[in-house]
Amino acid sequence: MYSTFFLIGIGFFIGVAGWLLFIWAVKSGQFDDPEAPKYRMLQDDDEPAKPAKKKSP
Repeated sequence: MYSTFFLIGIGFFIGVAGWLLFIWAVKSGQFDDPEAPKYRMLQDDDEPAKPAKKKSP
């Protein structure tokens, strides 16, 4: 009987922890726009790359 209550408590704790992690992820913007990153590599850069500066000894 003790193991049943223990497993119910553990299951409840894991469920609440998962729910809190999901709420945190939504509030921090993890699910804002899942489609944009795959199109970002197709966009052209407006500015050309700047050459690296040489360090003088």
